Amino acid sequence: MHSNPILSGFNPDPSIVSTPDGYYIATSSFEYLPALPIYHSQDLDSWELVGHVAMREEQVQLADVPTPGGVWAPTLRYRDGIFYLIVTVFLGGRGCVVFTATDAAGPWSDGAVIEAVDGIDPDLAWDDDGTAYVTFARHPDAIRQVRVDLATGTALEEPRPLWSGSGLYAPEGPHLYLRGGWWYLLAAEGGTDRGHAVTVARSRRPDGPFEPAPHNPVLTASGTGSPVQNTGHADLFELPDGGTAMVLLGVRPVGLTQAFSPLGRETFLAAVDWIDDWPHARMPQVEGTRSEKVEYDFSSGDGLEDPAWISIRRMPAQFSAPTSKGLLIRGEGATLSSSRPTFLAQRQRHLGMEFRAVLDISSGTGGIAVRNAEDNWFGIEARQEGAAVRITARAVVASLDRTWEVTVPDGEVELAIVASPPPADFSAGAVGGDRIRLMVRTGARDSGGEGEAEDVLLTELDGRHWAFETAKAFTGRAFGVFAVDGEVLLRRLSYCGKD
Repeated sequence: MHSNPILSGFNPDPSIVSTPDGYYIATSSFEYLPALPIYHSQDLDSWELVGHVAMREEQVQLADVPTPGGVWAPTLRYRDGIFYLIVTVFLGGRGCVVFTATDAAGPWSDGAVIEAVDGIDPDLAWDDDGTAYVTFARHPDAIRQVRVDLATGTALEEPRPLWSGSGLYAPEGPHLYLRGGWWYLLAAEGGTDRGHAVTVARSRRPDGPFEPAPHNPVLTASGTGSPVQNTGHADLFELPDGGTAMVLLGVRPVGLTQAFSPLGRETFLAAVDWIDDWPHARMPQVEGTRSEKVEYDFSSGDGLEDPAWISIRRMPAQFSAPTSKGLLIRGEGATLSSSRPTFLAQRQRHLGMEFRAVLDISSGTGGIAVRNAEDNWFGIEARQEGAAVRITARAVVASLDRTWEVTVPDGEVELAIVASPPPADFSAGAVGGDRIRLMVRTGARDSGGEGEAEDVLLTELDGRHWAFETAKAFTGRAFGVFAVDGEVLLRRLSYCGKD
């Protein structure tokens, strides 16, 4: 379990299956496309993003779904050689949809809508005769359940209440399992903040009645100093040695007060013990350091082959195209405050990050940014002004909008965003969030590469204002390149991350 989080950056609401080809995990993706990332691992330690379920907007219909709606809390299952993924597209979109595939990497089906499921967090399980049960949450009601014909999405009965939870706030995220003659109903309660918890009940039948575990909650970080907080929304699975583990979401808050989580909800792995036919989970631990360096040279004509690229409510290919001079990104007059900006992004995956991009803005206006939501982002914009380039750093928090400007000589521009965790001592900065520096590089490009390059600091920000606890966007930070007007050429991009 030393590699926690096993999926870093915003990857909430994980669901896992064990197959002859290893393990697969699906997580929530909200307003981003492609939607529903699928990760694969042979050893539960090294994970690879192998594809997405929804590669077309029509599969989920996100175009008009507001933040924080979209693709919520999937359940991934594997049965008789077929992968099933059931999910709710919330606050609009298609509602509850079940997709199928013979290969988890795709392609996936167009999906069948289950109109009877009018809640969130749907789960999928089968009894011995192959009847499919969909169990779901619907606030403020009890967790509900309905039998469904998966081929058509038709309900075979009226949905019925199943379990009201252990008594904590908002029972949700249900998963149903058959083990040793018992049907176990795992749930998330307490909300997805510091009170989040994993609870469980059991019954001899998949449709109940369910009795709660005497030791509930099965796992929670509430009231502890654990480096992993908000633990909940778990999914159990069996290990090859006969043991049991769970994947679950959690956050890694920074600073002395453990108050701010820059990356949002990530996926963690935890061991599970069985005592008296009840699961008992161990708190996931974070150990060691991790680093990553990724570089993209789009000036060689490369495109977006890496599946990590995402965009907001539409696919990246709708506004970008590879060329011999760089990746062309077409602006449409929208900034990051728009619901459909021209923004090519990836998840920020480390608490420490240095992100740089070299842009040609001679035919357009654009830059780089880090986004949580339309009203929670920061970035740097470059605009041609005669023989010079106007550089504008911008920070947006709800109705607050602040800018800082400098002018640099004409030519390519290199923009950078560097984020560092707050100090670990009792200095003033330790009570805030991570420290974020927005910079533009000048010098070397002015004299044909012979001068000394220098980063000019535009502004430094306190990252507490762009954390999960303040943004409340349900996702996490996404870094990337945007275009406002005209055509922007992205020549090179690099991401260096370290925990």
